[in-house]
Amino acid sequence: MKNLRTGAVQEKTFRAGEKVGKAHIANRKMQFLYESAGAYVFMDTENYEQIELNAGQIEYELNYLKENMEVNILMYESETIGVDLPNTVILRVEETEPGIKGDTASGGSKPAKMETGLMVNVPFFVNADDMLIVNTTDGSYVSRA
Repeated sequence: MKNLRTGAVQEKTFRAGEKVGKAHIANRKMQFLYESAGAYVFMDTENYEQIELNAGQIEYELNYLKENMEVNILMYESETIGVDLPNTVILRVEETEPGIKGDTASGGSKPAKMETGLMVNVPFFVNADDMLIVNTTDGSYVSRA
């Protein structure tokens, strides 16, 4: 079982027929606005209410968050417990080694640093400033945008 507030995972054995209550998780569509002094500010797109999350709460998601991006914020009993990212995001390649003519035949890959700081293995034909579609579940290259 996972504690929704702390993120701690605990093993528990249940007997046959034992029932466990289901946690009611609400999704709120919010827009990521900006980061300020380690606080990440999101705004509800319906009522313009703002919430702040710290880096520890969204450590993995920071690899994919861009300003003005819409995400679902997961809420449990009016407490924010996480961010639900879309399956893919479009990110700009900040830096990578330049491709060399003829490299595409080998089908290999090279590392590329994305605008969020995420490192992604990309095909040799990808260059700096290219826009790429990246899978948010495993951080892999999907295609050019």
